[in-house]
Amino acid sequence: MWLAAQRQDMHESSAPPRWWLILIVLFYLALRVAPARAAEYELPPEPTSVVGHVQRVVARYEDTLADLARRYDLGYEEIVAANPGVDPWLPGAGTRIVVPTQYVLPDAPRSGIVLNLPEMRLYYYPIPKPGQPALLVTYPVGIGREGWSTPLGLTQVVSKVVRPTWYPPASIRQEHTQDGDTLPTVVPPGPDNPLGEYALHLDMPGYLIHGTNRRYGIGMRVSHGCIRLYPVDIEYLFRGVPVGTPVRIVNQPYKAGWKFGVLFLESHPPLADDQGGVNMTPAVRAILAATRTKTVTMNWERVMGVAERNWGIPIAIYP
Repeated sequence: MWLAAQRQDMHESSAPPRWWLILIVLFYLALRVAPARAAEYELPPEPTSVVGHVQRVVARYEDTLADLARRYDLGYEEIVAANPGVDPWLPGAGTRIVVPTQYVLPDAPRSGIVLNLPEMRLYYYPIPKPGQPALLVTYPVGIGREGWSTPLGLTQVVSKVVRPTWYPPASIRQEHTQDGDTLPTVVPPGPDNPLGEYALHLDMPGYLIHGTNRRYGIGMRVSHGCIRLYPVDIEYLFRGVPVGTPVRIVNQPYKAGWKFGVLFLESHPPLADDQGGVNMTPAVRAILAATRTKTVTMNWERVMGVAERNWGIPIAIYP
């Protein structure tokens, strides 16, 4: 849904009431851990479309999954999904934790920015420097919550702002008022500004890619439609992205791709807005797209088993 200018953020505000306890805890935990720099990879030649490696670490007594997500530049939901059965708040000393730092690239042109909403992850393909290999950089993101969904489609970066001022639209001020919190009409740069230190304005009125003063929302659906990044990630992205960079926002809960002759499937929970019962059609479509130039015989029972797990980790499905 394309929103009019009066819903100009979709910028950040408090999360839905059902999330507030978990978000407050995540906020204080996030302050303790400095994130690693975003993952940067040499872009493999097509048809290879799997990058990175799954890591495994051993939790310390004081670790939470939120701590580890920050440490490895991951979103909260993706590290929880990769570790089913592990207590997010108290994994326990000695618990082996899967760090999901391997990715199937989205089925989209390898240029500019590609944002895959169900994955809550952004892929940036910088223009290669002369004599240098093509690179890929990927970042976890927070996106629009249910009812304030981040829109799909092709857009572009139209301007870049350091230390942006936030002008909360009337709809967001009204929502805050109903929650007993009065928002000013103008929020200047500073620690109370939910846009953080850097903002990329998109050619969609009211939508931005920006930082945040609430690190706990990365990897969750908590914004009013904008795309938020960890402060360190938006700084690197901001410095590298020129005005005019294309931005493709896609909805691909299932991604299929090749590496060394092996076909992988990566499965994420579909967005709540899209859920209407079990629907494996998008998974089948992703596999057919990845095998359109090859003759393969798929074990579809195996495929469905992987698709239903929603672990967010590339898993081999062929041969």
